[in-house]
Amino acid sequence: MIPSGVKVFLASHPVDFRKGPDSLLSLVRDAGSDPFNDALYVFRAKRADRVKIVWWDGSGVCLYAKRLEKSQFCWP
Repeated sequence: MIPSGVKVFLASHPVDFRKGPDSLLSLVRDAGSDPFNDALYVFRAKRADRVKIVWWDGSGVCLYAKRLEKSQFCWP
């Protein structure tokens, strides 16, 4: 379960969506963040209809994936 008040970080550029949780956490480390803190890391595909979210829940790494069928995610 995701706790309330959690920080959310958005990747500024699309990522290769063949990446799994370990590769995505490596991107978090490369950006200078600790992937095992209380934060969500959100990545999007080149086509903005897909996102992946990774986070540490205290016992393991969680990966959530979402694909929209008829629209795209708004991205800053």
